[in-house]
Amino acid sequence: MAYYERHAFFCTNQREDKACCQNHDASALRAYAKERTKALRISGAGRVRVNIAGCLGRCEEGPIVVVYPEGVWYTYRDRADVDEIVEEHLLHGRVVERLKLD
Repeated sequence: MAYYERHAFFCTNQREDKACCQNHDASALRAYAKERTKALRISGAGRVRVNIAGCLGRCEEGPIVVVYPEGVWYTYRDRADVDEIVEEHLLHGRVVERLKLD
């Protein structure tokens, strides 16, 4: 059994003079996602973990979060998008098709 049921990695990489997730407030939105999982009481061992990631290599599509074990990649723009990812995917296991990247 996996240590976490779901593990979300938010790219917070900063690159000079190039597209990057941090240019879209990725650190603050990752922190918000972490707060939401705690508020929903789904964070911790056996449940959900929200982590910072370095560059995930999809800078032009950012900001990016990838959720495992499903390996679903998302883009998001604001707290409403993060809420949807947290509540639909991390809490209920349903992929958010409108934010999903191929």
